[in-house]
Amino acid sequence: MNAIVLVDKPAGISSAEVVRRVKARVKPDRVGHLGTLDPFATGVLPIMIGEATKLAPFIDAGDKEYAGLIRLGVETDTLDRDGATVRTLEVPAITAEKLAEVAAQFRGQIEQVPPVFSAIKRGGVPLYRMARRGDAVEPPEVRRVEIKRLELTLAGADAIRFVATCSPGTYARSLARDIGLALGTVAHLDELRRIRNGSFAIDDALSLPEVLAALESGNSTLRTISLCDALPMLAEVRVDEHTEERLRNGDSSALDSLNAVFSGCFKVISHDGELIAVAKATSRVTATIERIFNPARS
Repeated sequence: MNAIVLVDKPAGISSAEVVRRVKARVKPDRVGHLGTLDPFATGVLPIMIGEATKLAPFIDAGDKEYAGLIRLGVETDTLDRDGATVRTLEVPAITAEKLAEVAAQFRGQIEQVPPVFSAIKRGGVPLYRMARRGDAVEPPEVRRVEIKRLELTLAGADAIRFVATCSPGTYARSLARDIGLALGTVAHLDELRRIRNGSFAIDDALSLPEVLAALESGNSTLRTISLCDALPMLAEVRVDEHTEERLRNGDSSALDSLNAVFSGCFKVISHDGELIAVAKATSRVTATIERIFNPARS
């Protein structure tokens, strides 16, 4: 199986656990995922199977869309509901006007400090692992991210609903913390649901039990995304069987005979519509192979 399956990840398990359960049903195919969701979070989790695992470098750069609930007055060490309380603070009265003002502060390019409990590595070790074993961990370096959309609405005296569209690398938990501080209190992320991951939307996802049942039964109606369809943002060049054979043997010069004008990365498609390779232009008329795909095997 060489495709992407969209899973609506349930709360309570890690993204790695979703991969493990899928892998148990598609062995010996390789399995991976795009965009880690924390255990408490739900939403669209693209699962790559077989040759689709090679797609990650080309499709993991899209914007993310989230909906969630920020709980005010309590800060936790993980910045989410699963952490231990480290600070409490009174929640001031918040008006709709104040929320609109704070939302405006966070739209656009902002600086953000990722959580200590994150997969960012220091000395080859994830920070969350160091934090969990009780090591003193310095906060990660400030990073620049972009919040393209942010809507905040009151959900009670100590809670705020939000919808956000943000660039890759944005931490929703850090956003919740910083919004709380901007409102004059502390906060943590109480709920999080990913609505969109790049071009992959929650409306196209199936629950994890549905996906696992379909894989176990060999259900041909399981909705999958082909290697070619997973890269809608890339232009494509279609080649004949002779050129395909040369490319599969690693001969990038086969592209030079196409008399095509190249720009950036693009898809190379076989005569019957299968993804052969992703290539990258080195000039207007030459290109090199970035990755070869072998749909017949995984």
